[in-house]
Parts: sequence; C-alpha cells; structure tokens
Amino acid sequence: MSVSRSSRPEGAEPRVGVWLVGARGSVATTVVAGRAAVTAGLHAPTGMVTETSLFADSGLPPLSSLVFGGHDTVDCPLPKRAEALAAGGVLPHGLPTAITSELAAADREIRPGGPLPGDTRDPDELISTFTADIQDFVGRRGLARAVVVHVASTEPAPTGSDLPPSSLYAAAALRAGCPYVNFTPSTGLHHPSLVSLAGSVGVPYAGRDGKTGQTLLRSVLGPMFAQRALTVRAWSGTNLLGGGDGAALADPAAAAAKNAGKERAVTDTLGTTPEGQTHIDDVPALGDWKTAWDHIAFDGFLGTRMTLQTTWQGCDSTLAAPLILDLARLLTRAHEAGLTGPLTELGFYFKDPLGEGPSALGEQYAALTAFAERLRGRARGRRSGEPVPEHAGEANL
Repeated sequence: MSVSRSSRPEGAEPRVGVWLVGARGSVATTVVAGRAAVTAGLHAPTGMVTETSLFADSGLPPLSSLVFGGHDTVDCPLPKRAEALAAGGVLPHGLPTAITSELAAADREIRPGGPLPGDTRDPDELISTFTADIQDFVGRRGLARAVVVHVASTEPAPTGSDLPPSSLYAAAALRAGCPYVNFTPSTGLHHPSLVSLAGSVGVPYAGRDGKTGQTLLRSVLGPMFAQRALTVRAWSGTNLLGGGDGAALADPAAAAAKNAGKERAVTDTLGTTPEGQTHIDDVPALGDWKTAWDHIAFDGFLGTRMTLQTTWQGCDSTLAAPLILDLARLLTRAHEAGLTGPLTELGFYFKDPLGEGPSALGEQYAALTAFAERLRGRARGRRSGEPVPEHAGEANL
C-alpha cells in the first residue's frame, strides 16, 4: 500500500489520500471545500478537535497534505455542487469561486460507484473494481497511505445475507489495505461476512454514525440526569431535515437504522430505557438544515414532575465536515503508528461507536485525550529512534 518517497519531489511532505464514498454529496463537498478554505487561511478550523492543543505534537498529518478522491453514483461536478451549497447558505458566499481549482482537482479523482440500476456485476466484481480504483488513486498520486470514509446516504439495514453497498465499499477498503471510517448508520463493516476480513487485514477502523447534533446533546444531558439522581420518565424527539439525507431517511427502514444510535445514547447514559420515540420527518424545503427537538419528562424531589425541552438547529454538512477531517487525520496517524482493529477511543465522534466504550461525552473525551497522549508518545519515540509496539488501541494493549 505504501509508495516510495522517490515518487515525490525530494523534501516534499508525504501526501495522504482521503477517499470519500458519497464523494459528490453535501457532506463530502463541504469536507473538500472546508479543507481548502482552512489551508488557504480564508477561515479558521472551527469544530476541528485535531486543531486544538489536545493533539499538539501527536504526529497528525497536516491538512495541507490531504488529497481527495472517492466514489459516487451521481455525476454533478463538485464545483457546481459547491455553488448550490453556497446558494443555500451552507458554504460562505464566494468560497466556491475562491477554491475552484481544489474542487475541480478532487472531482477529477471521483470514480463511478455502484451498484447502479441494471448493474450485472456480482459483489466480488464490484469490490474488485472499487479496490482497484482506490489502489490506482494511491499509486498514481504518489500517496503515503489513504483512508476510506463512508459519507453516503443512509441505507436500510440488510435483511438477507447479501452485502449492501456500504459493505461492498468497506470490503474494498480492507482489500486495498486502507483504514476505514463509517460516518453513517449504514452497515459497512458490521456485516457478519466481513468480521474475518476485518480481523485479518491489520488496519485500524472506526465508526459508526457521526455524532453531530441531537445525539451529541443527549450524550451530555443523559449523564446530567443520572448523576443528579433525577428520574427520567420519558424522552421523545423529532428531527426535521431536508436534502439527500432527508430523502433517504423518508424510508422507514433507513430511519430505523438512524434512530437506533440516537436511542442507544439515551439508554446507555441513563442506564434505563424511558418511554418515548424519536421521529424523523423529511422536509425538502429545509435543504441541508436540520431542526432537532427533544422533550424530556422527569421527576424531581418528592415526585415533582418537570420537563426539559431542547431545540438544536444546525447544518448537518458543516457540523460533520470538521469531524471527518479529524477522523481522516486520526486514522492516518493510527495506521502509521501500527495500530490495528477497532479504535474504541474514537467513540467521542459516533452515535453507535465500536466496542464497549462509554456513551457519556465527558468519558468519551477522556478516552480521546488518552488516545492523543498515546499518539504523542509514539511520535516522541519515532523522533528519538526508540522502538514502539506494533499494535495499540484499547482492545490491543
């Protein structure tokens, strides 16, 4: 998977690939545009935890080293997609024009995804094609390594043994020897037939379903009620959203996959499952903007009944993009450091994190802090020439 330094100009920093599945969607476009804007000094890296002092001297690849490509089943060019996002207020006015060359460069690296309507290729053929696309990207661009990040629209949970599209892409990432991130609630590496492959390839991976809004708030409020010994009787929620994700989640099966992570956060942080459900409504007029409302009924001292209501209004794409840039850098560094398997310490970023880590945001942040220190120690060891273990991560220490 690695390429020799001779394929790069002498003294140039190693370049790192970020292969986005769903590369022409709103989230991916915002990732590419955001990285270009930050590296050009046009905007601050707001929302990027990897740009805080927590990860100073931990050996993360610089943002300027990231090179983008990916798969998608649509053909709208990234510059045009960025213009539409700017018109909708997702990207700053004028930004697409300022970074047209960066958007066009990423668009040239996008390959057809699948399966497409009428596609006659079997799963292994699709996986082989996707793998070859990733390997060609790495070799042709002279990349030191690449990370595959799944940001395509949510798919329904599979009902049979066939691999859904997200799992085809995940299998391709593993075959290509690339770290993998599932930022969606889609199946990805969770398919039973990929367990053996994931365990044998020797790359780090993380997921599932990025925690950007309502669940982020729930992972803070749940521990508050539990720690103050306040009894939560019911916790109900509603999501109103548009865009591609809203359309995808209009499918009840896809919505069920999304809601599972939201409801798990409540159950895990409270230690019990209160009454109430979470509903998702597609409102096309909202575009990439989302309103999430929670109604929490709880009992206080002497059984006094009270309620808390919260409203979260935000733009999913711009909430997600800095997290994806964080994860791409973290997985790259973990791969370079020899870490393998599920990175449970990155549960801070996900609704439905891998492994048995904590669900409360404060505890997840503590785990992330420990992970940052581990990477910092490995970076010091590398600079001093001291040997470091080949494997790390919570489960492998």
